[in-house]
Amino acid sequence: MAGHSKFKNIMHRKGAQDKKRSAAFSKLSREITVAAKMGTPDPDMNPRLRAAVNAAKAASMPKDNIARAIDKATRGDAENYEEVRYEGFGPGGVSLIIEALTDNRNRTATNVRTAVSKNGGNLGASGSVSHGFDRMGLITYPASAGDAEKVFEAALEAGAEDVQSSEDGHEIWTAQADLHEVARALEPVLGEPEGAKLAWRPQTIVQVDEGDAATLFKLIDTLDDDDDVQQVWGNYEVSDEVMEKLG
Repeated sequence: MAGHSKFKNIMHRKGAQDKKRSAAFSKLSREITVAAKMGTPDPDMNPRLRAAVNAAKAASMPKDNIARAIDKATRGDAENYEEVRYEGFGPGGVSLIIEALTDNRNRTATNVRTAVSKNGGNLGASGSVSHGFDRMGLITYPASAGDAEKVFEAALEAGAEDVQSSEDGHEIWTAQADLHEVARALEPVLGEPEGAKLAWRPQTIVQVDEGDAATLFKLIDTLDDDDDVQQVWGNYEVSDEVMEKLG
């Protein structure tokens, strides 16, 4: 569970799965609509849209839902979402970067600030924690894509900068500008990725103890329940022993 733990979205954690699934589809639809509205509605010609569609497919989102999200953008009646980033600290001194897509900045800011303050954290000014992260591209594959050696060799050939493999899957890190080029180069070898997006990779990791971990997970769950919040990144690691104690 390192860095929660492999920097995966909190939606993959245990919990009210039906509710999480519905919320995940809502967030994915919003990203697809925004991506289609910002560029062409053709995923082959729009890298951000292609990544969003691939993420939706990986989450088993129905094709009809994906098509509706794209159509919403092309009809011109989609809400005007803007990308907003919040930075702050969680329990145990963990640094958090919270990314949102919102049509009401005041509502989102209030909700995020309330969630953080009620769960042992506090928001900081823009730039207060992001200096401790590197902005990079992140391509994720399931463990079934291949063993660590196969994925490493494919990533190296495609021009990636780093690979982290575990029983949960593979994370392939790229320079920010190389994300979509590397993702395209990997597809013939490894297939379509689960996700391909810009990410915040922490430069240092904070070990979180049992008490802080429970509060931290509650905070991230609360943020994840907010429709406007798309992603929560952190610089924390939780040991297997602590995870077992938390159940």
